[in-house]
Amino acid sequence: MNDTGVSAHAKPIPPTPGTPDHLTSRPGIVFDMTLPDPESGPHLIAPRESARPDALVRTISESGGVAVKALVASELVSLGLSLRPFAPTAGNAFGRALMGALLIAVGSAADDANDNDVESVQLQFRGDGPLGSLTAIADSRARVRGTVQHPEIEKLHRDGSPNIAGAIGLGPLNVVRHRPRWRSPYTGTVPLVSGEVAGDLTLYLTESEQTPSAVGLGVAFGPQMIDVGACGFLVQALPGVTDEELAQIEDNISAMPGLATLLEGPIDAHAIIDRLLIGLGSRDRHTMNPVFDCPCSRDRALRTLGLLERKEFETMIREKQSQEIICEFCGRAYQIESSEMHSLLGH
Repeated sequence: MNDTGVSAHAKPIPPTPGTPDHLTSRPGIVFDMTLPDPESGPHLIAPRESARPDALVRTISESGGVAVKALVASELVSLGLSLRPFAPTAGNAFGRALMGALLIAVGSAADDANDNDVESVQLQFRGDGPLGSLTAIADSRARVRGTVQHPEIEKLHRDGSPNIAGAIGLGPLNVVRHRPRWRSPYTGTVPLVSGEVAGDLTLYLTESEQTPSAVGLGVAFGPQMIDVGACGFLVQALPGVTDEELAQIEDNISAMPGLATLLEGPIDAHAIIDRLLIGLGSRDRHTMNPVFDCPCSRDRALRTLGLLERKEFETMIREKQSQEIICEFCGRAYQIESSEMHSLLGH
């Protein structure tokens, strides 16, 4: 593993045969609702003005054999890190997870035209390392949010670089994909083979979704975790891809500088695609602006309290205890008075 965040697994793999919302009311109580709430509109958190604006660009090679997505998300990741106190290692893992979810969730041009069939993708890294659970949720409109169980965790290699694998540890990667028209969500699980995020997503896409893929993710920080840089890519083989095209893509990935190195200059998503598709050309490119989006609301906070045991809930009402519900994604706090809780019981 180098400092780019690109796993050793971030190479095209030859084809093989054949929505949560975390709200905390007080220490020890965490609620997890995995799928989006269609009744709750999002509030978008706007990034700062930037000379290198965030963008997600997707295209396919001229022959139609390879799909490529490239993402620059420096401001988005910087904003996400500002919502809670993060140590550099935890922040690096968090940024990679946000970008990985975006790259998987944003689909084809056909998806863009269908406002009633927005897909959501939830990634949950459940390793046994000190970082705890790492969750990112994105949708096909390039909206994303995420949370880390222990954002204060710092774990370094001997050279001082973030030890992401050591922080995440071993365990499962759970992926949930959902569209409104589906009867039930699609769920896939693979073991964490690298703990570096990129390699684990490569394994998931290749084995669970049977799509030969390569994922690269890079996050870089300046002093005091300011001047954040973040970018990534997803390359996938499509039906009809030739061995020559796969070999060219693999050569192009191998020849790329580390993503952290690219972030030192005025890189953009189009430039990443240009490097990945050397010798292959590209068709029309489609650009989206990724945003950090949290759909929490006061109504959702009230419904979250309703998940408590009835006896415990009635005790809080009797003792006139107000409750502060804190969204684990954006940090927004909701103060719920006992009179509001009383109404939930239909009294």
